[in-house]
Amino acid sequence: MTPTSPVPPYPTPRGLLTGKTVVVTAAAGTGIGFAVAKRAAEEGGKLLISDFHERRLGEAADRIADEAGVERPATFVCDVTDEQAVQGLRDASLAALGRVDVLINNAGLGGEVDVVDMTDDQWNRVLDVTLTSLFRMTRAFLPSMYAAKTGVMVNNASVLGWRAQKGQAHYAAAKAGVMAFTRCAAIEAAEHGVRINAVAPSLAMHPFLAKVTTQEALDRLVEKEAFKRPAEVWEVANVMIFLASELSSYMTGEILPVSSQKA
Repeated sequence: MTPTSPVPPYPTPRGLLTGKTVVVTAAAGTGIGFAVAKRAAEEGGKLLISDFHERRLGEAADRIADEAGVERPATFVCDVTDEQAVQGLRDASLAALGRVDVLINNAGLGGEVDVVDMTDDQWNRVLDVTLTSLFRMTRAFLPSMYAAKTGVMVNNASVLGWRAQKGQAHYAAAKAGVMAFTRCAAIEAAEHGVRINAVAPSLAMHPFLAKVTTQEALDRLVEKEAFKRPAEVWEVANVMIFLASELSSYMTGEILPVSSQKA
């Protein structure tokens, strides 16, 4: 199908994160995590990126340095379902960066299975990676932000936290939890000068999604989009950068859709 709105030019950096330190989880590969890490570097942020896959993480750091023309980001291998690893990521971030101004929580896990066929392991794994890891990361990084009386967290939710899709009960429940957690944590954090918001993408295309989703399913999802095309991952990253920057200084506890879906 022909898009009604073509992909716009890649954004010109504006220095939105100049002087800021940024930690990004699930930043390896080709998805939103890598895109937002690269955009943060382009906007002047000093980075530490994390992922559970060591080789891909190193490759991502090299790519960011090369493509953004910046110092190679620090890296830390972390399984966000492991509390000790999360604490290690926090300690490594503070050691490498001195402080953490922005934490971008991008880790998540999907899959397609009907409720009647879903095992406890499938349910628990998706919720652990997508929702419980967010709790672990937030709990680990908030104290240093509270002490500094400043800081920003940006979480990655999904429109499926609001909308129904067959085979996505575990993922949708986890993402709805991300939204609720974001709102409640933000009210607590506001007392300490810290902001917490989330984005809710509808459909962002990248090679991994294409590999795990049939073309027929992708075509159905694209048909629901008003622009008749998926978002580029950097279009989602742009909104995350906005939430990380001072341009969103009065926003907290908000879930910002990145979507062109029809009403």
